Amino acid sequence: MNCEVCQLKELVLEPLEIREVLRCVLHTIVFHRALGLVRPKDVDCELFEITYVHCGDADLDKKIEEKIDQFMIWVEKHPNRKCQVSLSFYEVKNKQPTWFSNRIERLYWEQWHINLHVVTPKTHGKSHHSKVPVNSEEDVLKESSSRRAALEDSLREVLFHIIKFVNDKKDHIPPIPNNEVISFPYEISIPSSSDSSFGWHTDVLKRMLQTSHPSMLS
Repeated sequence: MNCEVCQLKELVLEPLEIREVLRCVLHTIVFHRALGLVRPKDVDCELFEITYVHCGDADLDKKIEEKIDQFMIWVEKHPNRKCQVSLSFYEVKNKQPTWFSNRIERLYWEQWHINLHVVTPKTHGKSHHSKVPVNSEEDVLKESSSRRAALEDSLREVLFHIIKFVNDKKDHIPPIPNNEVISFPYEISIPSSSDSSFGWHTDVLKRMLQTSHPSMLS
């Protein structure tokens, strides 16, 4: 079976909204692909009228928070960019070692691409060349409220897309390796300092190209 790929709708958001959005999306995906014993926990978003569920596993939560922290650092260095965070599930296969490869091989069977467009929040004040305010505080607040409402609607669409995908796509899931683990092996990929001028991470582009001819699961 081939590797299934899910491209999620692009979310336009400000830096202060990134952590909440990524928590919501990543935990939703992992929960719906959870294995074994989980302790579901409802989480109310602080910025949106949205409740999502995560597995209630401390190690899983720590790994996701660490990746979000790394992504936040990247965003500070690369403002106003379109970017992508990817979550990939894989299974580990032992293979005959060679001079050029390791004995362990990762066979990716599902990849999720979270598409983000990070924008700088607008501020009110006076232009350097005019005494006329560029944006009044009231206008900025109205625009910010409208934009966040649109983001909340888009985030709901993304969550519904995730639920539909996991319900529709099941045949490609490999056998459960161990009932004691919370999740299939997974990795979270974020942009790196080698990001191109177009705002896309070269590794992510390579991964997207590779999914055209994914590894076959035996």
